[in-house]
Amino acid sequence: MTQSQKITLSQACGIPFNKLTLSQSNVRKIKAGISVEELAEDIARRGLLQSLHVRPELDDDGAETGLFEVPAGGRRYQALSLLVEQKRLNKTAPVPCIVRDPADGISAEDDSLAENTQRAPLHPLDQFRAFAALRDQGLDEAEIAAAFFATPQVVKQRLKLTTVAPSLLEAYAAEDMTLEQLMAFTVHPDPARQEEVWEAIKDSWNNNAHNIRRMLTETTVRAGDRRTIFVGEEAYEAAGGVILRDLFDSDGGGYFQDAALLDRLTMEKLKTCADEAAGEGWKWVAANTEYPYGHTRDYGRVQGTEEPLSDEGQARKEVLVAENEAIEAEYADTDEYPDEAYDRMEEIEEELQAFYNRPLTYGDEDKAQSGIFLSIDHDGTLKQERGWIRPEDMAGDAETPDTSVEGGATASVATVTIGDPEVEESETIKPLPDKLLVELTAYRTLALRNAMAGDPQVALTALLHKLVSDLFHRSYISGASVEASIRETHFPERGPDLDTSPAAQAIDQRHEDWKTAIPGEEADLWDWIVTLPQDQQLSLLAHCVSFGVNALHERPNAYGGAGVTPHGLERRMSEVDRLARATGLDLIGDGWTPTAENYLNRVSKARIIEAVTEGAGEQAAQLIDHLKKGDMANEAERLLADSGWLPEPLRLIDAPELEVEDVDLPDFLTADQDAEVPIAAE
Repeated sequence: MTQSQKITLSQACGIPFNKLTLSQSNVRKIKAGISVEELAEDIARRGLLQSLHVRPELDDDGAETGLFEVPAGGRRYQALSLLVEQKRLNKTAPVPCIVRDPADGISAEDDSLAENTQRAPLHPLDQFRAFAALRDQGLDEAEIAAAFFATPQVVKQRLKLTTVAPSLLEAYAAEDMTLEQLMAFTVHPDPARQEEVWEAIKDSWNNNAHNIRRMLTETTVRAGDRRTIFVGEEAYEAAGGVILRDLFDSDGGGYFQDAALLDRLTMEKLKTCADEAAGEGWKWVAANTEYPYGHTRDYGRVQGTEEPLSDEGQARKEVLVAENEAIEAEYADTDEYPDEAYDRMEEIEEELQAFYNRPLTYGDEDKAQSGIFLSIDHDGTLKQERGWIRPEDMAGDAETPDTSVEGGATASVATVTIGDPEVEESETIKPLPDKLLVELTAYRTLALRNAMAGDPQVALTALLHKLVSDLFHRSYISGASVEASIRETHFPERGPDLDTSPAAQAIDQRHEDWKTAIPGEEADLWDWIVTLPQDQQLSLLAHCVSFGVNALHERPNAYGGAGVTPHGLERRMSEVDRLARATGLDLIGDGWTPTAENYLNRVSKARIIEAVTEGAGEQAAQLIDHLKKGDMANEAERLLADSGWLPEPLRLIDAPELEVEDVDLPDFLTADQDAEVPIAAE
């Protein structure tokens, strides 16, 4: 047997730097990576880590000249040359070199190409861990940055990546996750939460970095929110709040992690502002983070008096007006103002606005009949809407506050309301709160989805209706091969038992059953669907179409943009009514019933009485109208339990009134109202 020839490796030798020349055969022509200057500093710090690959220079006759050309290692050669120029390296200093025998048949270009292509770049994760090891050895971020010619911010980002859950780092190392996805996980410090989010979306089409950040920060409040500006970072952190910082994204200041704490601090500061306003003599002060558009529609308003300008203010105003007119006259014949003139006119306009929008003053009589809305403006400043008269105070029969005190002075104790006011106990039935409307219609949405999933024919009709509407009634452009789509609507407000309702449980179980049956690979899906019996295809179609049902009542946006327009909401509710009738939706049969928790404790006493009157009869309503709110809601829950009564948002349009039968009442409700009958505590 012939023994294979062993490989002999070339030995490095020291060649004086002034005997080396840069070869024109070096394939690297374009700068990439760190600069020659940075490489020179690194060589000066740690020495030359890799030898140069050289070959003897030959003259025209093929004889060695005593010089050596460098085809592989050109950047190292240039860095050494720079150190020689800076007189930091002797020009005769020996340089470690591996000499190629020119007779072995391998060209200079071959060596240069091999050196630049055969080496594997360091995996980013190895770099992250190396930075962490250097930090553990005592180097700070600035020192690590200086040693590797990076910025401290880059080093801080790389070190932050090592705080991600180990299982996610392994997924990144195995190329199951991109660097952008890995970076997104650093926004949340809890590895368990990081793993939970990845497990939920790793197989989803929507597992991009943006969605990862959104899920990790969904219970936080982004800096820049009006509440965070109003409270301020300093006050929030002083109260024990934590701000999450995203080093890899322009997070606008981070995320306030404790939303409950932020809300408490917001309301406390609003309460302080409200107390200060109450001391001014107003009849009432209402404070909340924000109020819906048109909240003063039914209110009257007293006419305040604009604060007079001081002599200095009047003079300054006249100077500004004159300067603005002079600029306009100077450039009247030009097409546009020069930049400096335009900027100056903007400055003048901004200063003049302070004169034109001076605060109004109100007399004691005006304050005694009106109040203030305090809220937080979009820029985080306190917004004050003064001089509004409540509808009940405009009627002329409202009780006039006694403002007289000894000595002829006047005083007034303002009614201060902080946050969402409790439903007023009056005979007037006001519209249901938007939050409650969304919660109620979320029940209806789930029930309607469940009903549609059980009726493939209605689902097919609904889908065909959508497709025909898109095709024949409006332009519909997108990038998919088939434009039909189902977009699941999520609920911004959720009732206390929505997730455990019969409809929700039925939907979840059906979804899990289909999820188990459907192939894991999308490439196999078409063939699998083709083999399904038609009844199962229709059932699957109905299940999928049902997720597109949106029966939610949203506050309409009259000006378009985000949300639904008033016309769009009206159209949605009309179509929901049609679907409910087509599927035979029965919310009561599906398990919904009015309770103190999901409805009755959330509305006024007048609405409770209205509900009991409609569902249990006028006699029952009369016998509970004297109870306190909590007791009334609990008793109304019992009276309506089997009545089939639904709040208006859950009813069919033009639904017939209930036929009310006599309801058995407990003894304490039918007893003599003058008798002292104690009500058992709940």
